[in-house]
Amino acid sequence: MSWSLKLGRVAGIPIFVHWTFLILLGWIMLAQWGQNHELTAALAGGLFLITLFACVVLHELGHALMAQRFGVPTSDITLLPIGGVARLQRIPEHPGQELAIAAAGPAVNVAIALVLYLGFGVPFPGTLDDAAHLERGAFWPRILEVNVFLVAFNLIPAFPMDGGRMLRALLAMRLPYAKATRLAASIGQALAIGFAFVGIQSNPMLMLIALFVWIGAEAEARQVEDRMALRGLRVRDAMLTDFHTLNPSDSLGRAADLLLAGTQHDFPVATPGDSEFRSILTRADLMAGLASAGRESPVSDHAVTELPAFDVSSDLEQAVASLRDQQLRCLQVTERGRTVGLLSLENVGEFLLVRSALGGPESAPPGPGQRLLAADA
Repeated sequence: MSWSLKLGRVAGIPIFVHWTFLILLGWIMLAQWGQNHELTAALAGGLFLITLFACVVLHELGHALMAQRFGVPTSDITLLPIGGVARLQRIPEHPGQELAIAAAGPAVNVAIALVLYLGFGVPFPGTLDDAAHLERGAFWPRILEVNVFLVAFNLIPAFPMDGGRMLRALLAMRLPYAKATRLAASIGQALAIGFAFVGIQSNPMLMLIALFVWIGAEAEARQVEDRMALRGLRVRDAMLTDFHTLNPSDSLGRAADLLLAGTQHDFPVATPGDSEFRSILTRADLMAGLASAGRESPVSDHAVTELPAFDVSSDLEQAVASLRDQQLRCLQVTERGRTVGLLSLENVGEFLLVRSALGGPESAPPGPGQRLLAADA
């Protein structure tokens, strides 16, 4: 979240806004100012954008609060210029639960539209294929129309939209989860081809939507296949046990020599006799330290001070999720309070490659291991 500003918490869920959203807000206000140089028009443009994204936050809160009902926590909600993202810590594989979570977001926008239309008598301003009134129309009718558009867009049965997850949940009621995901992704990609074909002839924006849908569908299918490959495995299965450790007083030059002599990229830092590592010197920090302080600078001045630990018997899927969510280079693996290994995305990917090459009924399929290594190395 280093590129985001925290707005607050709702129901215990942190809400952030990415700094690029502020650029969008400023651009909208300047564009409104440039039309007639009226401050009220610029402020109205900014207020419309803020209200629009408030509806997006409510949409994401719909997902998050429904997920909480099923015991699935939400790490945070982040506002981006392209919309909002609620980071659920996991997606439940029970089809009914996923269907409810996916549908909760569009249901919020339906509720907003109904309250405006039926409760306050806000008229619908025009047709969706005529966007001129979105610039010149009245404030609340435009908000009503935008919520209707959000419902329609999110119900497209393709990843990463909510409709794709709803389709996967319905298919998973009859098919294995991984197969349902791949089928839903294929349906979404078929729709993307259709969008691209129509976009070439009439609307270039549909071509961007097609690209968005194609990439999102493939990413979702691969992510699920990776999770299936890790299922049932323990941290001890993939941890790295042959590695070098540095003392806090060692020089960056010694770390550089070890880096050049082998394949290890990140070096735990601990004094002799320590049962756990104090910190870790990553390759990126090593390069930065060499550039700024030279070879003689001590490792302790450049090492990252936190190195989370997982027990050897911990679920490997959860450990990999922690590496990804916290954007960590590696974890330390402990047994009875002592560090016995390291776990990184690189060695997890290599483990899956070896497991696949060995074959057998319990081996991982070849694709996920390769993708895990390529995507996160």
